[in-house]
Amino acid sequence: MQKLLYFLICLCSTFSLHAQGYNITVQLKGYQSGTVYLGHYMGKTTYVMDSAQISNEGVAVLKGPEKQPGGIYMVVLPGKTRYVEMLMDKVQNFSVSIDTSDLSGKTIYKNSPDNDMFSAYNKFLSSQSDIMNDIQQKLAAARTAEDTAKVRPLSEGLGKKLLAYRNNIIQQHPQTLLASIFKAMRETEVPPMPRKKDGSLDSTYPYLYFKAHYWDDVDLSDGRLVRTPIIESRLTRYFNQLVAPVPDSVILEGDRLIAKTRKDKESFKYVVWWLTHTYEGSPIMGMDAVFVHLVEKYYVTKQAYWVTEEQNQKIIDRAFTIAPNLIGQKAAALPLVDTAGRPKALYDIKSKYTVLVFWDPTCGHCITEVPRLDSAYKASWKKKGVTMYGVKTEGTQAEWTQFIKDKNLVGWAHVWDPGYKSNYRKFYDVYSTPLVYLLDENKKILAKRLGVEQLEEFLERESKVAVKK
Repeated sequence: MQKLLYFLICLCSTFSLHAQGYNITVQLKGYQSGTVYLGHYMGKTTYVMDSAQISNEGVAVLKGPEKQPGGIYMVVLPGKTRYVEMLMDKVQNFSVSIDTSDLSGKTIYKNSPDNDMFSAYNKFLSSQSDIMNDIQQKLAAARTAEDTAKVRPLSEGLGKKLLAYRNNIIQQHPQTLLASIFKAMRETEVPPMPRKKDGSLDSTYPYLYFKAHYWDDVDLSDGRLVRTPIIESRLTRYFNQLVAPVPDSVILEGDRLIAKTRKDKESFKYVVWWLTHTYEGSPIMGMDAVFVHLVEKYYVTKQAYWVTEEQNQKIIDRAFTIAPNLIGQKAAALPLVDTAGRPKALYDIKSKYTVLVFWDPTCGHCITEVPRLDSAYKASWKKKGVTMYGVKTEGTQAEWTQFIKDKNLVGWAHVWDPGYKSNYRKFYDVYSTPLVYLLDENKKILAKRLGVEQLEEFLERESKVAVKK
């Protein structure tokens, strides 16, 4: 099933910023025809938003009636293989002369102070390219830790040069977009580890300090940063490396960051979207609880102003489908019948664990995985107090019973819902098979959407925990 948010949310939609609009005159040396494009970042992704034809004189004019949000934009040359990055902020009426023989060194702006600074920075980077290449070559050739250590002074020296340049822009032009970008690029400097009362170094200090100060230089109320790769990179690193991968921690941190975006609609929009999109499809089990929380807090309350009523309702419906089968919830009742038509409800199963499997005897993946589940059950799970409860979702009754016979799936509770009265697809979010849930003795959901190996590991951990108790 494709993620709903792929087509529900368009972050590159037209903005309602009524002003004089933008007007960028592009002079391209060596061109008398072709099309140039105006693009922009949205996180790490780039979008084309406008185009213009090149005249016989090599001039193209990119213009629109609405002023655009500040950010990093780009003029994309004909063929869409080369481009020039530029800044757009308060001044959106300017010209740029591009010489394709040297895009960095020979691009000249007129009436754009922001791009004068940006261009000067890019030229500074180019001037350091020999040092950068030398460092990379020496690191690639390094064979020992001693070789790598010899390169460190060069690398640190270059880092100090870059930092000094950026800090100068921040101090001299604090309100500019470039200053905001450079501040957001700063790495948190962690002080030396303090000593604990027993005299040993506090090894947890670097992590805790780094996490606590990670966002210090990032202004989450500055919507201009949305149209740069910085915010997405920061969010990805923070939630992947610094936030504990458990729903409660992610929810707490997500809400905290969203609160910091409230002063700017575009920042609020992007951070809410990124979190929703990320945790709707997270590969980490249980993170769908984050998605449900975000929908309940920001979409149900109609704070997600960028989606239509219809789109918003689809997102809400998706969350409400997931909500009943989150980790920790009591599993929905399944009043089903067995192969002989006798009642065999889920809650009739009395065992320490129940492995609930939704499967289809005609599904290629099920044909492979169901026998593997059965082998693991017979080899070790049964000894751990597991009962297998298999629910047929598709295929005929004859195909189902024949598969059970051919694969010798004995010891299972094999059930189905001939009239589909239990609505199990909704309550268990069954849109593909096989789908596996692990329930405890009270039918609380312990885990879901696991493969055989993952389920084996989970049951092993549960058994060890039970022994310790």
